[in-house]
Amino acid sequence: MILSCVAFSIFVAASLANPEPRCAISLTTASGTSAKPGPYCSWELIFEDNFDFLNFETWEHENTLSGGGNWEFQWYQNNRSNSYCEHGIFYIRPTLLADDTGEAFLSSGTLNIHGGEPANQCTNPSYFGCERTGSQTNLINPIKSARVRTVNSFNFKYGTMEVRARMPTGDWLWPAVWLLPKRQTYGGWPASGEIDLLESRGNIDYRGANGVHIGTEQFGSTLHFGPSPTLNGWETTAAYKNTAAGQGWNTGFHNYQLTWSPDYIRFSVDNQVVSQINAGTGFWNRGNFGNIAPGTDNPWIHGTHMAPFDQEFYIIMNLAVGGTNGYFPDVPPATNANRGKPWTNASPTAARDFWNGRNTWLPTWRMTGNRGKDSSLQVDYVRVWAL
Repeated sequence: MILSCVAFSIFVAASLANPEPRCAISLTTASGTSAKPGPYCSWELIFEDNFDFLNFETWEHENTLSGGGNWEFQWYQNNRSNSYCEHGIFYIRPTLLADDTGEAFLSSGTLNIHGGEPANQCTNPSYFGCERTGSQTNLINPIKSARVRTVNSFNFKYGTMEVRARMPTGDWLWPAVWLLPKRQTYGGWPASGEIDLLESRGNIDYRGANGVHIGTEQFGSTLHFGPSPTLNGWETTAAYKNTAAGQGWNTGFHNYQLTWSPDYIRFSVDNQVVSQINAGTGFWNRGNFGNIAPGTDNPWIHGTHMAPFDQEFYIIMNLAVGGTNGYFPDVPPATNANRGKPWTNASPTAARDFWNGRNTWLPTWRMTGNRGKDSSLQVDYVRVWAL
């Protein structure tokens, strides 16, 4: 097309008067096989799963007996009895190992998950995670469940993440949605950080020593950070949100939200802020590690003031059961002593004691009638937007 000088001048003037809209470039970065290539516009949707089906390209199942480092009582595995999608909802459901192996196997068998196809190989050998032999005092993990992660498919730094989910019902169930770093940039856990969007307990009737409901009516969010496992500043960032009595997080779906910026991390639910952790002068100072442990090296000295939360993290969703790290404190439910905790956290026979108490906790899991949906962590969607 040939334009006259006058027409060309009008075209240029119109172009300058109405420039092409340009987006604000986000500070968000992302990587992985399912990540959209950047750079991104602010509030651009960069990750979404509505769980019309279980996408194994996105969610890798862990296969381990390690108990999350907390001596929890479950075996995480890739099995459709424990993780499946139905009508746009992703379910993570607990089942009993003895239903497959017989009860005697728990105390006398050997469970070896070293081998198998690549998709079913052991993913974490720590804490005897790939092989266990049962005895009368030390049972093989009696529960099967699932833990999925986006470690290879999607990692991101900074952004807004929203998970619409319903918490499970059942004594000693421990659902969680959280994030771990793609790389151990600052060293082993917790030096490279951990972001816990939500953790909850499935007990309908469970209170702490102060009388506060810590079961289905409460969820918590926190950050883990510190130069070593014994120097962890998580308590300085922990926050909890309780529902009204009888309206626990297990009674319906809620939107659990993470806003992560170069200056703060904010946790919210249904657009109500639960807590905001500002970077301030850095997480070394927040943890007061220099005074608590003089002479300890600061692993984040060459990072930003947001370190260790200035690197890409991936998403994890799981349903754990029990454990001895204190997440289930040794206090009985307040109004029903017959459903008290069947193990103590210091006991070397905790898994056995838990299993022997199944007549009290198993009926609360509501396993019959609807394929255990009430005792499942239910996820409607996971979405991440650029900052």
